[in-house]
Amino acid sequence: MNILLLGSGGREHAIAWKLAQSNLLNRLFIAPGNAGTAEIGTNIILSITDFPAIKTFVLKHQIEMVIVGPEDPLVKGIHDFFLSDIEISGIPVIGPVQKGAMLEGSKDFAKKFMNRYKIPTAAYQTFTMSSLDEGISFIRNSQAPYVLKADGLAAGKGVIICQTAGEATEELQSMLLDAKFGEASEKVVVEKFLKGIELSVFVLTDGKTYLILPEAKDYKKIGEGDTGPNTGGMGSVSPVPFADKDFMEKVETTIIRPTMNGLINEGIDYRGFIFFGLIKVGIDPYVIEYNCRLGDPEAESVLPRIRNDLLELFIAVGKQKLEDESILVDPRHAVTVMLVSKGYPDSYEKGKEIVGLDRTKESFVFHAGTTRDPSSGKILSTGGRVIAVSSVCNNTKQALSKSYANAETIDFEGKYYRKDIGFDLV
Repeated sequence: MNILLLGSGGREHAIAWKLAQSNLLNRLFIAPGNAGTAEIGTNIILSITDFPAIKTFVLKHQIEMVIVGPEDPLVKGIHDFFLSDIEISGIPVIGPVQKGAMLEGSKDFAKKFMNRYKIPTAAYQTFTMSSLDEGISFIRNSQAPYVLKADGLAAGKGVIICQTAGEATEELQSMLLDAKFGEASEKVVVEKFLKGIELSVFVLTDGKTYLILPEAKDYKKIGEGDTGPNTGGMGSVSPVPFADKDFMEKVETTIIRPTMNGLINEGIDYRGFIFFGLIKVGIDPYVIEYNCRLGDPEAESVLPRIRNDLLELFIAVGKQKLEDESILVDPRHAVTVMLVSKGYPDSYEKGKEIVGLDRTKESFVFHAGTTRDPSSGKILSTGGRVIAVSSVCNNTKQALSKSYANAETIDFEGKYYRKDIGFDLV
C-alpha cells in the first residue's frame, strides 16, 4: 500500500517506524515529516491543513490510506473533506470526522458529552467574555485549587491550575480578555480540582468496536517534581503499575463503553484513536480530557510495546472489521525521555546542531522537532521538543537507565530534560 502520514513530531516518527515494519507497506510519504521520518519514508512539503493540496497529492501518488497524526487537521475536518469528495471518498482516513474530533477541539463540547452519557468527570462551568463576572463570582464561591482550561486547541498548554481565588481570577481575565491562548480561550472551562494520579488510556476504534492499547503515564510539567508550566509532554512510562486489572475494568465499564455508545448514539463516524486522559481518585477513574489521536510522548512508549502489524490494524479500521483483530502486547516496560530546547515551553531556541545520534545504543530515538540541513547534512533542532529517547526492558528501572544513558549521549546547545521521569513509579 501507498500511505500518506500527516505530521512532523515524535508521535509521527514512532507511527512511521511501526508502519515500516509491515510487509503490506509499499511507499510511505510523511508530510511534512522530520529528519527521523526521512530515514524511513519520503518527506514531502505539504501543509497538513491544505486539504485541496493533500487531495492532489493523494491522487497523483495513488495513496491508498491517509493517517492523521496531530489533532489540527481532524478538528478542521479533513476526514469530512475526503468523505464529501467522490474522487477520494473511498480512501480510508485514520482519524475521526470533525464532530468526533470536537471531543478534543472543545473542552465544553467534551464536558457536555460526558454529562449526557454519565461519564465520570470533574464538576465544571463554562464562561465567555460576556459572562466574565459570573466566572469571577463562581471562582470566589468555589474551593481552591482551581482548574482553568482553554476551550480550544492550545498545543497541550491551555490548562492552568491556580492555588488562590485571586490568581484564578487573574488567569480567567487573561484568557478571556487578553486572549492568552488566542481563539482557544474565547471560552474557558473552570472545573473542580481532582486530587489523584494521572494516566493515559488509548483505544483504536472503527466506529463500531474497539481495541484497548497499552496504557501510559505522561509527565506534563517542565520541571522535576512536576513543577513549572505545562508542556506538550516531557516523557512517558508504560505500563502503569497502578492501572491493575480491577482498575482497567472500571475504566472500560464506566468510561470507554459509555463513550463509544455515545458516539454511536449521536451518529458520529469515529475511526481512529481515542485518548482518554484519566485521573485515579481513590480507586475510581475520572476523565480529565479526551484527545482525538495518539498522545505524544505516550506514542513513543506505547507503540514499541504493540506487537501487531499496525498497518493491518488500520486496514481493519478502514473496513470496520476491527472485531476480527486483537492487540498483542509486549509485557516488557517502556520509558521515553524527551529532550527539549532551551526556553521551552515559552520562546525557545532553534537551529542547534544535534550530535551523538549515531552513538546511541539499545534505545529507539524518535525525532520530535528536527530537520536535516540540505547543504551541510547536519541535523538541526526546529522545535521545543527535539528528540524522544525510548527504551524497552524487563522492568521500568532498566528502561530508565538505558533512556537516560542515551539522553546524555545525544547533545545540542541548550539541551534540557527531566531527570525524574518514572521515578514515582519505581
